[in-house]
Amino acid sequence: MIARTSGAFARGFLVAVLIALPALVLPNVQADSSQIVLLTAMLAGFLTFAEYNSKSPSIVEFRDAAPFNRLRFTALFVTVLVLSLIIKGQALPSGLTNALTSIGLIIGNAIDFPFSPVHLVVLMLSNDVSEQTVSNVRTAAGLSYLVSLCAMTCFLVMVRVLGWPSRKGAFNVWINLPMFDPTAGGDVVTRLRRDARFNIAVGFLLPFFIPAVVKAASDLISPITLENPQTLIWTMSAWAFLPASMIMRGIAMGKIADMIQEKRRRTYAQEHADGLQPA
Repeated sequence: MIARTSGAFARGFLVAVLIALPALVLPNVQADSSQIVLLTAMLAGFLTFAEYNSKSPSIVEFRDAAPFNRLRFTALFVTVLVLSLIIKGQALPSGLTNALTSIGLIIGNAIDFPFSPVHLVVLMLSNDVSEQTVSNVRTAAGLSYLVSLCAMTCFLVMVRVLGWPSRKGAFNVWINLPMFDPTAGGDVVTRLRRDARFNIAVGFLLPFFIPAVVKAASDLISPITLENPQTLIWTMSAWAFLPASMIMRGIAMGKIADMIQEKRRRTYAQEHADGLQPA
């Protein structure tokens, strides 16, 4: 009980820090904006604490299949922190912010080639934005996309090489997939693999699809500006993190389907072997 409560409190605190991170790092944040961020951080931290402190799962997936959620949180935290430091360096430069800005410019320019997700994000901007805003968006998009690719690669290594999640023992579908109903009808393995393919496909297409939709709809609605630092940080972080999270979820569900299929095969082989033994 104490261990679960302390772990839930630590997770809630870290989520609250993540939400408040840009407001804490960036200079000259308005008071009204700080109050909204503080309220949002407290609410997110409380919801995370309540989720992990309860015995029964509600909406958070893979809560007992570490380090899936830890890897996703780390990727998002690193993205938000690095982008916040780069934006801070434009007003209060330091050795660290200058180094991160240089790395971000190199990565952003390297990934900004025709038909790349970063290039589509840059094209999404309106024509009247400043060159500084375009450079900030390119840098933020490049770094965010690189961090998401690193997170997906690490998780793929965990699944294919390190044997996630079987190395942690038995996998409880009810606890780790609370939104998935095994009794809803149809074969569980088929449904898991279908959901896995859907998540991977959508996660792969989203970085290309979102900028194209925003650019196509710019004639009907006001185009996105991304001139506000916090808007830039959270937009680019979400643009890169959500597709990567969906792809990781798809990989995880595909692995679970393989585990169930393998368990069925072993059970059938054991039953067949027992049936061949003489009485």
